[in-house]
Amino acid sequence: MNQPWHLYLMAFLYFIAGLNHFRVPKIYYKIIPPFFSNKKFFNAITGILEIILSVLLLFTATINYACYGIILLLIAIFPANIYMLTNQKASFKLPKWVLIVRLPLQILLILWAYNYTI
Repeated sequence: MNQPWHLYLMAFLYFIAGLNHFRVPKIYYKIIPPFFSNKKFFNAITGILEIILSVLLLFTATINYACYGIILLLIAIFPANIYMLTNQKASFKLPKWVLIVRLPLQILLILWAYNYTI
């Protein structure tokens, strides 16, 4: 477990984000687009995946799998960011510019994860 500090930072952030899905699930229910019928299920799956992938980042043998999993997860949750931008109830009354900045932020997070793939 002798990895760069920023890999540990990534693991920590995804672990906290995953836990947050269970600590305050209602905020996530609000941003899940309506075409996903079972919001509780999708919230739980996303939280569990974030926790599992964050732990997998800590082991050299599984970093590559974890990073590709994070990339796929970020792509899968991208519709929630679009939904936040296009639906006032899902936007948490955040300024439009913040919601717009979130979109390319996903790309940066994908590139961050891709940086650790072999």
